[in-house]
Parts: sequence; C-alpha cells; structure tokens
Amino acid sequence: MSLEFLWYIPNQVQPGHRGDDVVENHNSLHTLAGHARALEEHGWGGALIGTGWGRPDTFTVAAALAAQTTTFQPLIAIRPGYWRPANFAAAAATLDHLSGGRVLINIVSGKDNLAAYGDGEGDQAHRYARTREFLQIVRRLWTEEHVTYQGEHFRVTGSTVALRPVVRGDRRHPRLYFGGASPAAEEVAATEADVQLFWGEPLDGVAERIERLKQLGEKLGREHAPLEFGLRVTTLVRDTTEQAWADAEAKVAEMARATGRTARDQNWQAAVGQRRLLDLAARGEVLDDNLYTTPGRFGGGGAGTTWLVGSAEDVARSLRKYQGLGITHFVLSDTPYLPEIRRQGDELLPLLRG
Repeated sequence: MSLEFLWYIPNQVQPGHRGDDVVENHNSLHTLAGHARALEEHGWGGALIGTGWGRPDTFTVAAALAAQTTTFQPLIAIRPGYWRPANFAAAAATLDHLSGGRVLINIVSGKDNLAAYGDGEGDQAHRYARTREFLQIVRRLWTEEHVTYQGEHFRVTGSTVALRPVVRGDRRHPRLYFGGASPAAEEVAATEADVQLFWGEPLDGVAERIERLKQLGEKLGREHAPLEFGLRVTTLVRDTTEQAWADAEAKVAEMARATGRTARDQNWQAAVGQRRLLDLAARGEVLDDNLYTTPGRFGGGGAGTTWLVGSAEDVARSLRKYQGLGITHFVLSDTPYLPEIRRQGDELLPLLRG
C-alpha cells in the first residue's frame, strides 16, 4: 500500500500559531500559496487545512491554494454541522473536478463554537450519528444518481450531483479521513471512513486501537474497502539528537512561560482523544524512544500535545515503527512551518520513502 506524506497549513487569523514565525500578511494568499508551492517542491503530497469558527473558511482557502498549485492535495477539514451533505458533496466534487482529482477530506465532529454558526447539536452521541448520515449521503451522492435518503438528521430526495469527482484507478471519489477516540466515533470510523487519523500516541496505544477498529468493522459489517490508518503528529527534527532535544526543551520552557497568558480550549480538553494524550504525561516525559509528552502540560493541543523529537534518522525510525503497525498516512508538522517544510521534506522524507 502506498504511503501518503502530508503537512499542515495554518490558516489562522492571528499570527504565530504554535510558535510559528510572525510575518506580515501571514494568512494572505501569497503567503499560504508559498507554503503550498514549497510543499510541492520538497516532496510532500499536500497539507491538512484545519477548521474552526473564527478561522478563515477552510474550503475557500483550499480552493484558492489548489488554483495556485499543480500537485498539492488539500486535506480539507469540514464539519457536518457547518455544511449540509448535498451542498458539501456538490462543492467538493466541483473542486475535485477543477483540480484534477486532488481533493482530500477530513471530517471533524468535535465541538466548536456551535451557536455562532447556528448548530445546536452539542450531544456527542447525536453528533456522531449525524456524522454517520453525512458520510453515507456524501459518498452516495459522489457515486450514484437520483439519491433518496431519509435519516434522523439529513434527508435528500432524488438528488444528483451533476459534476462528478475524478475517477482514477481505485479512486472513486475524494478520500474521507476521520478522527475521534470515543466509542461513538470509533463506530463511525469502522463503518464509514476511508482513513482513521490518530494523534501522536505511543505505539502500544495505536496498535490496540487499530486492532479494535478492524474487529469493530467486521462486527458491524463494513461495506467499503478496508479502513486505512494515519498519524497526525508534531515532528521536531534537527541535525543531531542532542540539538533536537535542546530545542524541544527550550520550546517547552517558552510554552511554560506563556501558559499563564493563554487559556486552554475547553472543547479540546473534553475530547476523548485529547484526554488520552494529556494522560500520557503520567507515564513519563518520554515514551517509546522519543515521544515527548511534556508539551501537553503547557498548552499543546491536538497534534501539538506530543512530539517526536530527534535527528531525521531518529524520527524516521520511529515513524517506520508506526508504519509497521499499519499506518500509511502521515500528517506531520513543526514550527516555524515554512522552514520546516523544507528541512523535513529534504531530510526526513527521503529516509521514509527509502
């Protein structure tokens, strides 16, 4: 199975995301397209573009970057409560057509500032039930005509998306990535997603979740191609192991100084997957060979909670161990984002592909 190596593009209103360089016009088309073109030039397949109310609209950013590039694949994070399935299926199929089949989709079901955009579904079980319906309808609209679906959350009648996604080999439509660690989320992943994304957990935790998801898919009667697995993690790479750890500890010291000035996102803290990451610190500051858990104590969230730290050889060795468990999709990043696109593209990716 082929490997996919993606990065992260920080479409943020405020500069300096996770210690990124503060530059003028940090979220302008010129700046973000510069990141996307650097990804093409340094061996990356594309990048995750995150979503959240209060950020620049993710789909709009993705469409603009696709128009500025030739091979860059935007992994577009979207929320079922923000989009309705038929509107989204049509928009994504159109962008996929215009970009020559480069669209990837990351479905996000976690809580956000729901009331700000008119979503009243805060209950976790209902959110994931809605996500299941969303995935089912979108997949059908991409592959069928005259779709009728009557669900608890969404309904369409005689619906056809006129412009179809690009079909190429085994690819029938944009790949559907998904994250979530609660039982409700895992049922959706096991039956409806194409790729389950994990945060940077230790190897034993990822292995256990992969096995559980495979068994759950068999139990629930998965109807699609086998579920694939991905890892979203910060990778702090330097020329030597010693320099990497010195820089990692310096970054964490700066995070610790800033902790009193910034508030944690309560939605992040409440998420099951985020709690799993934060709880890792109790097992030790460094797990496996070089999984650094301390950033999570000082405000790191999501992919910034745990870091793989070391030389390119150290980090590649660790990522290959995840690959040995069945991980084939890697979404990596570190700050400052643009220099690290180049460094890790030139130094880390050749080791992973070799």
